[in-house]
Amino acid sequence: MAGMSYVDDVRGRLGHALFLRVAGPDGVEHRDRIHGTPGPRWFEPGSPITRVHADASMFIGGLRALLLQTLHPAAMQAVADHSGYRGDMWGRLARTSTFLATTTFGTAADAQQAVEVVKAIHRRVTGEMPDGTPYAASDPHLLLWVHVAEVESFLLAHSTYGSEPLDQACRDEYVAQQGEVARRLGVPDPPVNEAQLNEAVKAFRPELRGTPAAREAVGHVLFRPPLPLLARPPYAALAAAAVGLLPPWTRLPLWLPPAVPVADLLVSRALGTVSTSAIRWALPSDVPQPAA
Repeated sequence: MAGMSYVDDVRGRLGHALFLRVAGPDGVEHRDRIHGTPGPRWFEPGSPITRVHADASMFIGGLRALLLQTLHPAAMQAVADHSGYRGDMWGRLARTSTFLATTTFGTAADAQQAVEVVKAIHRRVTGEMPDGTPYAASDPHLLLWVHVAEVESFLLAHSTYGSEPLDQACRDEYVAQQGEVARRLGVPDPPVNEAQLNEAVKAFRPELRGTPAAREAVGHVLFRPPLPLLARPPYAALAAAAVGLLPPWTRLPLWLPPAVPVADLLVSRALGTVSTSAIRWALPSDVPQPAA
């Protein structure tokens, strides 16, 4: 009994620390409001988007999305000029996770309000590229890139590390459900199935390249995270799993080690499997989890 009590205590402490890191100091309040407020919602409980966004694989999918998104020069420049990721990486993560949780699990009214807040922020994010080309975060083309990189990453991570991977019909439904949120954010014609998603990501390939801003962001996220020393090994495992899911052609532009199929399959997959299993253990299934 004493041993079980100790294990439960460790589990509770780890789960609490992990939740606060992802959801922020107000995470419990946000979680209770998102899941506990009565009213109609955009998505039915148990539908594909709720299954994916409640799964521990989101931690890996979120990191993979961040790394992939840096490859669009205009999107990365907007982040470099306007985001506080260098000094407030966890605050940015908490705001993003709260948005995902609200639009996925919250009431329709709260979800729409969250969308309007993000759209207002996007309207203020404008600037110029180093060559003088203007950019705007509200540009539908840039919004489409951020959207498809995110959806592809979440779906791939869930297919690889999810507790219950989706069949093809549910994968298509997940893409369509994500498209409903994207449309409200200003993406005029988001993909509605996985085939369209793959084509949309492929169409962006000629625009993508590694820039100094992208490599700085990747270095900060992967190698200089604002974490205590004890937390860095498990974070490194998640990061390795995320890098292992990147397309091989992304490695060189981001100054990452070249892809080695056997190593990616054996090492990064093992690290990802252990990491997501540990997260599921630390965050019990009967407690609503944040969309990471």
